Amino acid sequence: MDPYAQPNEPRVGPKRPKISHLDRKIDNRTRQDRQREKQAVIDERRAIKKAARRELKRQMLEEL
Repeated sequence: MDPYAQPNEPRVGPKRPKISHLDRKIDNRTRQDRQREKQAVIDERRAIKKAARRELKRQMLEEL
């Protein structure tokens, strides 16, 4: 029970109803699908950063 919940908020905590900003007809992805997409974005950003570090290191070695 949430100590800061109002008296008219009986469903708080892990069993609370989930808020959906899009209708199920429009967005019918599962939680796992959203997690996979999020992880793919994270992996892509990591690869971009890694490539940038390699390029900067190559440029630095060329200048020396």
